[in-house]
Amino acid sequence: MKTTKFMKKTDVNRKWFVVDAKDQVLGRMATRIAMYLRGKNKPTFTPHVDTGDFVVVINADKVRVTGNKLENKKYYSHSGYIGHIKEETLKDRMAAKPEDVIQAAVWGMIPKNRLGRQIIKKLKVYSGDKHDHAAQKPELIDISK
Repeated sequence: MKTTKFMKKTDVNRKWFVVDAKDQVLGRMATRIAMYLRGKNKPTFTPHVDTGDFVVVINADKVRVTGNKLENKKYYSHSGYIGHIKEETLKDRMAAKPEDVIQAAVWGMIPKNRLGRQIIKKLKVYSGDKHDHAAQKPELIDISK
């Protein structure tokens, strides 16, 4: 009988990838980024170990959405006090902090536990086409497939 090989934290080899978000649909791009962050694209995927890679997203301010999401999609934050809920549309958030839009979309697609908090730290998002990770020699991947 063969046994399943589970990866250990020390056995994981991480790579760096760059994703160009220009003219990419937000949700479809976020699912593919989450797959790379989680490590589901590798044959050595282990559910309880962080086997994923680092992903650098550039041109976050040029991402697009379909339908009427720019006006209709709302982000809420609540302080915990009665009546202190804040509401912001996607259009306003894209104008102020386009990096947070991609970060929130990817966070919605990974586990909400200690492993998920460890995974989301490997996502680096930049609004322009410059990033600080050239020393890691990241590979450009085509997410549109």
